[in-house]
Amino acid sequence: MTGPLAPEVLVPRLGESLVDQGLLTPSDLKRALAYQKERGEQGQRILLGQALIDLGLIGRSKLDAAITQQISQLQEALHQSNLFLEQRVQERTAELQEALDKLTELNRLKNDFISNVSHELRTPLAHMVGYIDLLLAEALGSLSNEQRQALTVLEKSYRRLNSLIDNLLFMAFDTAESLHLETGPVNLGELFAIVIKQVQSKAQAAGIQVTSSLPPDLPPIQADINKIEWVLGQLLDNAVKFNQSGGRAHLRAELDARRVQIAVADTGIGIPSEKIDEIFEPFHQLDSSSTRKAGGAGIGLTLVKRIVEAHGSKLQIETHAGQGSRFSFSLPISQGKL
Repeated sequence: MTGPLAPEVLVPRLGESLVDQGLLTPSDLKRALAYQKERGEQGQRILLGQALIDLGLIGRSKLDAAITQQISQLQEALHQSNLFLEQRVQERTAELQEALDKLTELNRLKNDFISNVSHELRTPLAHMVGYIDLLLAEALGSLSNEQRQALTVLEKSYRRLNSLIDNLLFMAFDTAESLHLETGPVNLGELFAIVIKQVQSKAQAAGIQVTSSLPPDLPPIQADINKIEWVLGQLLDNAVKFNQSGGRAHLRAELDARRVQIAVADTGIGIPSEKIDEIFEPFHQLDSSSTRKAGGAGIGLTLVKRIVEAHGSKLQIETHAGQGSRFSFSLPISQGKL
């Protein structure tokens, strides 16, 4: 559908209109235009209508009638143009609404798919972990050292797969705008101890030293304790995962006015500056080769960013390739009591 011509294009100019109506001859128009140009060169710019009257080529009443007709034609052309634009706006609005409806339906189908797949995966996993626990407890017979080590590996793989399923569900149903938070006072000292304990065995196996620091009189923050625990766990896990033997990972909190600055820093491999935005793309790994050392589905930082933003904060990154990374954000001090 092509657009309408501009209203001024649809309405003939005054001189052409007067010629078309037989009120002026072409030679008269040419003479009037030459006179208008001459006056302009003398510094006395005049309109064509004034030139016609000065030369006695048309009377004032006929000129006024012609101009009034032109104005009427221009108003009608403008009205038609507005009607066309309104129609195009309605059509485009309908097209956009249809696209939005399709996108909403696709998103619903995606969520249903992830939910169904996750449910189907959880059932056999529940059976697996049940038998793993029985075997490790030697409820089904004694174990040799080799068997116990093999079961320990199986248990770790189960935990990893179960965590992945949780993250997929989290990814499917939560965005920074819709993520449901249950906020309350949170003691960061206790929370730091929990997340460090969660990653300690992995850090020791990798030869990474994990430390923390925070003021002894730090007031509680206002946050969703479960989701912030998950955020800190993910950041600390990455600080260990993307590090090297002998490296360090440090969890820190500082009071800044009415907010608390929280940071996780490491001495790991860092991130090239041109690839920083990529780390927040879901299901994306900077090293996607089949030989990459670090595992994971590539959704941890995506969810970390969503949770931090849902708390009204922003995830900050300071990193240099080969020199480590620092992820930080701030949370408000709680007005309530623990």
